[in-house]
Amino acid sequence: MTDDDTEKKGVAGFMSRAKEQAQSTTEKLEDGSAFEALEHAAESFAANTMSEGKLFETADAVSDYRLKDVDVTDTTCGYCAVGCRFDIYSKDGEVLGVRPNPEKAPINGISTCVKGKFSYEYVNSEDRLTQPLIKENGEFREASWDEAIKRIVAELGRIKERHGADALGVISSSRTSNEANYLMQKFARQVLGTNNIDNCNRLCHSPTVAGLSQTVGFGAASSGIDAFENADCYVMAGSNTTEAHPVLATKIKQNIKDNGADAFVFDPRKIQMAQFATQYSRVKPGYDTVWINGLTRYIIENDLHDEEFIEERTVGFEEVKEGVEKFTPEFVEEKTNVPPEELKNAAETIAKADSCVFCWTLGLTEHSHGTENVISMANLALVTGHVGTEKSGLAPFRGQNNVQGGGGDMGPTPGNFPGYQKVTTDETREKFEDAYGVDLPDKRGLTVTEQFLAADDDEIRGMFVQGENPIYSEPNLNHTDEIITGLDFLAVQDIFLTDTAKHADVVLPANASVETNGTFTSSTRHVQLVKRAVDPPGNAKPDWEITQKLAKRFGYDWGFRNPSEIMDEINELTPIYAGITHERLEIEGSIPWPCWDEDHPGTPNLYLDEFNTDDGKAHMFPTDVSGPVEADMDDEEFPLALTTGRVLYQYHTGTMSNREPGIRSYTDELFAEIHPATAEKLGISDEEYVKVTSRADSITVLAQVTERPSEDVIFVPMHYFGDDGIANRLTDAEHLDPQAHVPEYKVTDVRITPVESESAQSAPNPVAADGNGQNDN
Repeated sequence: MTDDDTEKKGVAGFMSRAKEQAQSTTEKLEDGSAFEALEHAAESFAANTMSEGKLFETADAVSDYRLKDVDVTDTTCGYCAVGCRFDIYSKDGEVLGVRPNPEKAPINGISTCVKGKFSYEYVNSEDRLTQPLIKENGEFREASWDEAIKRIVAELGRIKERHGADALGVISSSRTSNEANYLMQKFARQVLGTNNIDNCNRLCHSPTVAGLSQTVGFGAASSGIDAFENADCYVMAGSNTTEAHPVLATKIKQNIKDNGADAFVFDPRKIQMAQFATQYSRVKPGYDTVWINGLTRYIIENDLHDEEFIEERTVGFEEVKEGVEKFTPEFVEEKTNVPPEELKNAAETIAKADSCVFCWTLGLTEHSHGTENVISMANLALVTGHVGTEKSGLAPFRGQNNVQGGGGDMGPTPGNFPGYQKVTTDETREKFEDAYGVDLPDKRGLTVTEQFLAADDDEIRGMFVQGENPIYSEPNLNHTDEIITGLDFLAVQDIFLTDTAKHADVVLPANASVETNGTFTSSTRHVQLVKRAVDPPGNAKPDWEITQKLAKRFGYDWGFRNPSEIMDEINELTPIYAGITHERLEIEGSIPWPCWDEDHPGTPNLYLDEFNTDDGKAHMFPTDVSGPVEADMDDEEFPLALTTGRVLYQYHTGTMSNREPGIRSYTDELFAEIHPATAEKLGISDEEYVKVTSRADSITVLAQVTERPSEDVIFVPMHYFGDDGIANRLTDAEHLDPQAHVPEYKVTDVRITPVESESAQSAPNPVAADGNGQNDN
């Protein structure tokens, strides 16, 4: 293929043509004609840029209607946290299609990914929860809302009275709105009296929050969307961007193509982004501190660091300089397999670039030393001076649609009130006590993983789970299943009867994102409105309304009439959201926090003048060699490393995306990517069933022989579930990051054995569970 062909068929070519066609498309829509131009553009986009696979066939449902016959609702996407906005077209409660409106889409413009555009079959699925359920004699029966709420309050209240408030655990949801998550943390603290509240952020980006909070101040991305489009350089670590965050990948690839930006990809797998990179370095999984510190050492050793920036805006440089001394190019190669010439090329290009964005996702964080990885990356960015400018910064890509806002900003975490205000700080706690009218617990609560470990010791007796599916998302799932089964009481609030909900004593039906009013917050800290496009099925209710009903039954009458009023309370108590209201968002579209008052425009780029620390300076900390927990164990029995992650056509635990027939027809089975040399050595053929075994358990998967992983690594996606297959059956629940308490999902010692042909005949065909997509790993 020639360069001209690539340009015609690639992202840049599509974007150029799409912009030229945008005006004519709008005119056709205004004339009342169907969405044909839009549909063709989207199909062209997917076919020409998503080379990981073939786009599924989609029925052209909207072509049967004229624009005047359908309802149009502008809203924010309910899949990943890029923060795409678009108009949803619906009729008679059915989502017909979506169309980005560039004027209302500051982040994505005219782009949408395949899931955000097509995956809405789940909304009208026949197995949606429509009525509260109560379990009697091991079977569910339908109940009224009053009876279900009364039962939950009675059981949680009984446990609190007998065993204390800290015998209760609450899990909130990064899938639902900021307003709903704010009320869930308020319910845990004010009503139940415990800080035992957490969410899926614990299983993904909690090391990001911990690492960035220590170094630069806010546990969030520092750079705005302009940096992704205009940076001179990118460092991408543990981020399969084209599959997990396709719209951001489009912006990065277009900048590489159009403007010659450099990109350095460090990953154990040769992901698609490696094809666009200036340099791809295949790293040994679990040793990210080593290659990052190696880059930092080379830059300092060769006087490529930004001395003026370091002197004026940071502290801790000398300690870092001393700490990286041992990370010589030879040492880096020994530990990570990154050759000295690749380390040199990356270090020199990064240091000499006018701007650079440091991008990562869970490949960097889901380790027993994930926080150290993030601190190491922050050190690298600070040493080069690539933080606190409009085109440079730190950019963790978030997975859940609202994990930044609902999972962090709103305070459903054991140690933070909303806005990352510490529960252990007397002045802050007193502020919330005055607002809530009760004494609040003054000690940090338990993380989600700690809650299950405490439940195993009978210290947690009852749990309330909103929009999470820990039976699917927690590590070492067999143990998690045993723990949940042993609880005195479990209540689950969700849109489907998930595997976790099947264990519950009471199940409450909630709304999906397209049935919700409120706000989401994107990876780039943009707060945006979410609007109800279709009505919920049966007697399902919004999450915030359900929580308010529970609080009222306990004797706390909050009196909120809508999510806008909840946001008013949020901005009264949360300084970084102080100027954000639904009324402003309706007019302005999006506001990036911090937004200090209603006259403040918001902050797209952090740290332009100072860092969010006591002294206004960034704080660097030395990090050491921290390998996988199992690295020091005998590996003769388990010679391969398992790493997990996402694929383009599925979303987390598959609750939504797996109910889309087009997606199911393309990919619906658990598989393992295995290097050809490894497959030949083990006698494994492509498309053959194999057994993957760790120290925790075994699963059966379909082998895909490919050169994407290295010879000593296999990759298994985390979207699928079957009678004998789910990646998290293999992972470890005990060895956690000491600061963030995230499990080590990304490196698990395993072995692979072929399944006998007669066994393969009857091997399961694993598909996604009825999980709610709440795991962010």
